[in-house]
Amino acid sequence: MHSLARELFPFPRSITGDGVRQTLSVLARALPGLVVHEVPSGTSAFDWTVPNEWNIYGARVTGPGGEKVIDFSDSNLHVVSYSEPVHTTIDKSALDQHIHSDPEIPESIPYVTSYYHTSWGICMADRDRQRLPDGPYRVDIDSRLEPGSLSYGELLIPGETSAEVLLSTYICHPSMGNNELSGPVVQTAVAQWLSAMPRRFTYRLVFIPESIGSLLYTSLHLRSLQENVVAGINLTCLGDEGDYSFLASRQGNTPMDRIGRRVVRETDQPVEYTYLDRASDERTYAAPGIDLPLISLMRTMYGRYRGYHSSLDDLTFITETGLQGGFDLVRNCLVQFEQSRYFLTTVRGEPQLGRRGLYHTMHARTVSDEVLLRTHILAYSDGMHSTIDIAEMTGNDIQLIEALVDELYDHGLLVETAPRRSDIPDGFMNRKDS
Repeated sequence: MHSLARELFPFPRSITGDGVRQTLSVLARALPGLVVHEVPSGTSAFDWTVPNEWNIYGARVTGPGGEKVIDFSDSNLHVVSYSEPVHTTIDKSALDQHIHSDPEIPESIPYVTSYYHTSWGICMADRDRQRLPDGPYRVDIDSRLEPGSLSYGELLIPGETSAEVLLSTYICHPSMGNNELSGPVVQTAVAQWLSAMPRRFTYRLVFIPESIGSLLYTSLHLRSLQENVVAGINLTCLGDEGDYSFLASRQGNTPMDRIGRRVVRETDQPVEYTYLDRASDERTYAAPGIDLPLISLMRTMYGRYRGYHSSLDDLTFITETGLQGGFDLVRNCLVQFEQSRYFLTTVRGEPQLGRRGLYHTMHARTVSDEVLLRTHILAYSDGMHSTIDIAEMTGNDIQLIEALVDELYDHGLLVETAPRRSDIPDGFMNRKDS
């Protein structure tokens, strides 16, 4: 996985442009079924619009004595993403209005964007910025901002059923290891693993620009996603050797929520977050009116490590060990999801167990543990709680739960189903989006 990250690292990615296409081209070699889509600038995505396409070919700032101040070839973080083309000579005070640096981490080059506001800027280490002399500076940013398209990749891995698990990661940040490349490389490894194993569920994997990509994708496929997606995971920041982190869906108690919590708690460095801590594509997928049951899985969460959104998040910050741990985290969740069985009761109200030989024929003050467990199974056979969930809630071995489930099934009291997602609130399906 780390070798794939190294190959992808140099590409000048943004939310559109050739850097994204280069990234998708490499991923397509590893995933032959990956389909690349191009969506024109100006396309509506709910309340948003696909912006013009941005490409950058080089940039350089030269100081008063002809010395190099920044060169895009040294780091593609040196230019604010979506900077308009610039060819000018200005004094230091004017240049300073366009410089971005981080005094708190003076050795780092910050990552800065300006997608929907036409401007330009350069990014540099604050320690270098403080040494800039007075005088004229030559600024050349060779970029193009014009109508084009937004690119994203999509891979469908069919299973035994049409019920889908959505896996999503983003491909829009320039050279950063954990906050950018760990997600795509882990998702690629997960896709290869899924393709080689028997599957109950169908898996839909998307590689998209963050935020605008998930907005666009859900706007294009909303009804299909709402009808078919029963669980999902947003993959990000999976390559360091820090914490294992779980961020809940907005609903907070979907089948994948319970699995994600369980798997993270089994690690030696578990951290749990709620939907209130969201800052990635889970914002879109779980938003009201979309309501997809999607969680986020991470090692150290975005924004919680030194060097986040900067040049310090490089290929040394992510390791093969860290990436393998991120892969194991996602794989373990999917294994549990595949192994989980979901049932629905076939009668309304509490079924009469006595006439089926599943309850005492005479009323007694106490009820046997086995009878009580049967009633617990029936109470939670709602399509939302799996046999694994019921075993955990009741403190019983999964084999006992499955044996009693089979007994109830044989008596016609249960039917197996795909995991249910929460109902879409009334009015959202037909809501007009401006």
